[in-house]
Amino acid sequence: MNGAQALFKALTDAGVTTCFANPGTSEMQLVYEIGLTANVRPILCLQEDVVTGAADGYARMKGSPAVTLLHVGSGFANGIAMLHNAGRANTPVINVVGANASYHQPNYPEHELINGRVIDLARVVSHWTREARSASELGELGAEATVLAKAGKICTIVAPTNFHWEEAAPPPIPAALHRPMASPDAITHAANMLANGKKTGLVLGNLALRGDPLEIAGRIAAKTNAELLSETFPSFSLARGEGRPIVEIIPYFLETGLEFLKDFEQLIFVGALSPVVTFAYRNKPTLKSEPRCALFTMASADQDLLAALESLAKATGSTAAETMRRTRRSTAVPTGELTAEAIGQTLCALMPENAILVDEAATNGSKIFAATEGARSHDFLSPVNGGAIGGGLPMALGAAIACPDRKIILVQADGSGMYTVQALWSMAREKADIVAIILKNDAYAVLGLEMARVREGELNAKMESMLDLKNPALDWVNIALGLGVSASRAKTAADFYGVFASALETKGPTLIECQVAIPNELAAFAEFINKSR
Repeated sequence: MNGAQALFKALTDAGVTTCFANPGTSEMQLVYEIGLTANVRPILCLQEDVVTGAADGYARMKGSPAVTLLHVGSGFANGIAMLHNAGRANTPVINVVGANASYHQPNYPEHELINGRVIDLARVVSHWTREARSASELGELGAEATVLAKAGKICTIVAPTNFHWEEAAPPPIPAALHRPMASPDAITHAANMLANGKKTGLVLGNLALRGDPLEIAGRIAAKTNAELLSETFPSFSLARGEGRPIVEIIPYFLETGLEFLKDFEQLIFVGALSPVVTFAYRNKPTLKSEPRCALFTMASADQDLLAALESLAKATGSTAAETMRRTRRSTAVPTGELTAEAIGQTLCALMPENAILVDEAATNGSKIFAATEGARSHDFLSPVNGGAIGGGLPMALGAAIACPDRKIILVQADGSGMYTVQALWSMAREKADIVAIILKNDAYAVLGLEMARVREGELNAKMESMLDLKNPALDWVNIALGLGVSASRAKTAADFYGVFASALETKGPTLIECQVAIPNELAAFAEFINKSR
């Protein structure tokens, strides 16, 4: 057994069988051994943020990690943005990064970042990082990484090339995963808060947003009159739609977040963090909650959230309560102008049961999200947990690989979509069952809102040129066709309804370009922000 074989045995023994890869020279022995390992499925991606973003989407839907294969420090650096998002979402990911042979690294000190200092780079976006010091240690690190990753950690193994082919001992059997329990005192304190009659939000994150934990949280909310809330960007996935417990997302913008939370007197966090504004603004608060609002973390994402909620249900007498659930919303066929609201209405009407909705719609997202609340039951994925954009296309790819029997529906803003457009090629290659809806407004529209916060006067042509995507305009139909994905264009609400209905009947990837205007209310909101500075 060589080191590469020991590594893949450790991974596959722990159930890690999918590898998203963009390999280079230093990973050829690993590629060779993947080819000889029957139960490892490699997915080739053309850019590293597609690799890491797909691994994020895969793990959120599978509930267990994939492994990424990346080429030295420069390749790892290209994938950092999506690893940053995955880390904020506590998504399990295992990275294997090649490096020059241990005996060869001193010959190239000028290439220190590419070869010798990968581990320092990896620590920036990894919870755990190790560099193998022998072929046998490759397998040992693989076994250790699987345990930590399953606890929601980003784990990175730096693997010098010579340890891939040198002789290795068989890897150890991976240890069982045990999440720590929430403190009994924390459970008691949360129960007392829920009994004090104050307006309370139970803010859920991570694994508490789906399955049994969400059902239990729904019963607690029904019994105690609390409201179920989610972080602005739900980590892992949010179960929503018909029949699911009602969960409201804390709005993204500071002003709308403050309005949403203004009446809450206390917030209890279960696997979620405090509602901190994503970016700091001059002379503005850091939190979206009011200063008088009490904030209490009952359980962190590292702890056993199911057990914590079960204990809280017992403490509040909620085990037999009846959860309030979303009802199905009937929607007429939209007509007229193609708007975000019309797209949301079509999704609400046509999305199949058990679909996965991936949302990187940016400025059009709130309308689509609101319109799909009463759709058939589905899972909702938000790729921008850490604020890095461009995760929508790779996340949809990863979700499709994890759940090949489910329809993936992606709503993707045009500007951020160009960050990882290479994902379309991998979708075509893998015949991933995805409908990618591109919301084309030819601008970084959200930055128009942010510019309103800082500008002292009207924008000049130079400023506007850094927010505009019209010169030249993006042609998503031809981009998609060039990358092997069938594509069409919808110009009206009725057009979109028909094209989307047809796409749902098609197996494999398809793209719909939708020319949508920047919502009028955004211009009004920008003016409101400007006046309130």
